[in-house]
Amino acid sequence: MSRSIDIQLRVNGEAVKATVPSRLNLVDFLRGDLSLTGSHVGCEHGVCGACTIIVDGNTVRGCLMLAAQANGTEITTIEGLADSGQSAALQAAFTNRNALQCGFCTPGMLASALGYIDAGGAPDRDAIRKHISGNYCRCTGYQSIVDAICDVIEEART
Repeated sequence: MSRSIDIQLRVNGEAVKATVPSRLNLVDFLRGDLSLTGSHVGCEHGVCGACTIIVDGNTVRGCLMLAAQANGTEITTIEGLADSGQSAALQAAFTNRNALQCGFCTPGMLASALGYIDAGGAPDRDAIRKHISGNYCRCTGYQSIVDAICDVIEEART
């Protein structure tokens, strides 16, 4: 029998209070309870990166974190990144470079890429590939994704 836990957190800048089952994954809470369906559920083992979100400024796998563990945190989903404009340049670069095809990996890929960019990452193709290596994309072959991330970093430097 799973017990319920009361949590309070901020999601995309808004205060949220909820009672959640103790074993509910964070990504399932975001998708099911808050209707924030941009983060996808892929492998449910933290391997594919489709559920990548930002918790207290760090990228995390939403399938590996319980909703109860998010109590007291600040969470930003792809919806929050889009609404705040934080991902606008990267989204435009992904579009310009055709770095998205089916779109399933895109929210997690954008969150991971923004983590790299926000940490002051260089337009170093090998470093970018290493950073996004935890995000699987079965459609693009990664070249266009790396190109898009490089474009954003280089554009910010000019």
